[in-house]
Amino acid sequence: MSAGELGSYLRARREAVPPESVGVATGARRRVAGLRREEVALLAGISAEYYVRLEQGRERNPSPQVVAGLVRALALDRPAEDFLRALAGQPPSPRRSATTDPGLVAFLDALSTTPAMAHDRVLTVVASNRLARGLTPAFTPGVNLLRAALFDPGLRSLYQGAEEAIGRLVSYLRAQAAVPPPDPRLADLVAELSAASPLFALLWARQEVVPAANGVNLLLHERYGALELRFERLTPAGSDDPVVVVYHAAPGSATERALEALARDQLGAAAALGAEDGSATVRIHSSAASATSGQPESSVKEWPRPSNSR
Repeated sequence: MSAGELGSYLRARREAVPPESVGVATGARRRVAGLRREEVALLAGISAEYYVRLEQGRERNPSPQVVAGLVRALALDRPAEDFLRALAGQPPSPRRSATTDPGLVAFLDALSTTPAMAHDRVLTVVASNRLARGLTPAFTPGVNLLRAALFDPGLRSLYQGAEEAIGRLVSYLRAQAAVPPPDPRLADLVAELSAASPLFALLWARQEVVPAANGVNLLLHERYGALELRFERLTPAGSDDPVVVVYHAAPGSATERALEALARDQLGAAAALGAEDGSATVRIHSSAASATSGQPESSVKEWPRPSNSR
């Protein structure tokens, strides 16, 4: 993209920023739309002369530090920031670590009859609702889905066609490895699983990159029986991390009735315990603990379970 496009974009964004939103005092006689050039320069920590050259297209290669200052000065959101970086010939902004955003948690909890969870780009669960955790402890925040699928016997037995499900997870991880900027967590996870799991090493070597946006998981749950759960991967506006995965059943199906029973059990457990998160706790079996977390049994977190579980 040309320097002229960069300059035009900076000018458009400058004129769209309400001065008071970035702490610039305004007077009654102010006639400028948005910010003045010198105000942007001051907020960005650069000289007014340099900013003028950027906006006029006479400067083509702002440094990453300058771009970061402009992002701050113009109060750009994630998509606008990435577009500015593209105009400046720079890679997208470093991915923000996926956190349990209160809005995301509230959204998941509002899905009262649908299991749903969110994971980051390395497939670690960052948030989940009560139904998801009742379906499997692997949906507990902090658990890495791929590591659990490979090493947790309980999760492997839950999935009918576990290797196919693992293949989808590996393919998703492979796709993430190609997206800049590099994530050291991803490299560490690949190195760990390659050394520990021949299946992972085989699937990773195939270099398949087909991260499914939707599909079907066939489960055999010890309490709720055979489940045919459709899933949809959703990304919040302006971000691709975390990814929300929503599971749902065909209307009128046996799986829909099983999910309704799961929801009733979870609500019953919440009422009995008087706990806000509606979860009883149980320590997982030591073999699953070491496989899922790499920690001795005594240090493994408590895991939620549905009421009346076996």
